Amino acid sequence: MVAAMNVSDQVAQLFPPYHFELFQDMRPFLEEYWATSIPIAFIYLLLIFVGQNYMKSRKGFNLQGPLILWSFCLAIFSILGAVRTWGYMGTVILTSSLKQTVCYSNLVSNPVIKFWSCLFLLSKIIELGDTAFIILRKRPLIFVHWYHHSTVLVYTSFGYKNKVAAGGWFMTMNYSVHAIMYIYYTLRAAKMKAPTWLPILITSLQILQMFMGAGISFFTYIWRQEQGCQTKTEQFFWSLVLYITYCILFVHYFHHSYIIPKAKAKTKSQ
Repeated sequence: MVAAMNVSDQVAQLFPPYHFELFQDMRPFLEEYWATSIPIAFIYLLLIFVGQNYMKSRKGFNLQGPLILWSFCLAIFSILGAVRTWGYMGTVILTSSLKQTVCYSNLVSNPVIKFWSCLFLLSKIIELGDTAFIILRKRPLIFVHWYHHSTVLVYTSFGYKNKVAAGGWFMTMNYSVHAIMYIYYTLRAAKMKAPTWLPILITSLQILQMFMGAGISFFTYIWRQEQGCQTKTEQFFWSLVLYITYCILFVHYFHHSYIIPKAKAKTKSQ
């Protein structure tokens, strides 16, 4: 524990927070009401059902302007979050070890992580708006989309409340993938030509994120017995369950979206 505190002080000196990151701490409020994420997720699922039924007999809305602004703002937010959290995680690894980033929840007290983890949690509620655009524009809504949105919200709230040490990696990877993903969404909403390989790259990174998440979960399980490692079995269990299901769903989506169409096109050409 003393070593973890020393690392925390060293990281704070090498990677100091910006002034805006020293805002009033919302953690006590968000920890107290973390379970609110569960009814929010249920309301989200209910609104999907209501919204799809409402739009069934109606023409889809255009919403190009709002969608461009929405995707662009989330892209900028995700880029900033990725830069700051990668900077912190990299500093911890360089000054100590990978174990420090997945074992010791006291590192969550770092102002940079406190700020961006708070925004990360709140962003999981805001990102539910992605589904509203899909429904109102009458685009196909796939299972992996709403399952991922709803479960990530609940698990992020659970991890935030319990100060899951490995949550730093989950947040950092999510910020990074979303930075690229929302850039692509912005280009597509603006009807600008994006590289054909970009959506394939995004799905590949999502799959890689799930594999890395599962791997980090295994590290937390292996190291949980060591003195000072603040990881509980339930945290390992739920993170592993979610990352395995995400991995299966995204692999299935990749195969259905990119492998099968390519195989069909090749068959037709022959």
